[in-house]
Amino acid sequence: MTIRKILVVDDSPTERYVLGELLTSNGYQVITAENGEEGIAKARSEMPDLILMDVVMPGLNGYQATRTLTRDPTTRSIPVIVCTTKGQETDKIWGLRQGAHDYMVKPVNGPELLAKIAAL
Repeated sequence: MTIRKILVVDDSPTERYVLGELLTSNGYQVITAENGEEGIAKARSEMPDLILMDVVMPGLNGYQATRTLTRDPTTRSIPVIVCTTKGQETDKIWGLRQGAHDYMVKPVNGPELLAKIAAL
């Protein structure tokens, strides 16, 4: 699967900017969303190749948004990588149980993220 378009869902403007710069400088098209609800709407309308999902956000959190996306027939095939400050093993297990393809703890290691994307 070739990844070209990536949706970054994060309530932090700084995180959206940092991830956006990393991804665009490596040739990816980046779309952003500020919360879980907007992330679900953009995933359905834009059909990205990959979603990077924060967990701690106002309203619908990243676990809920991931579960919604991975259970929806329209968006089920889009891999989700959770990128969050929640670094406990139980957080990771819960994220993966919601349907996430992978789980990374912030601050995200750029080369590691790019390697995970390339491996999809």
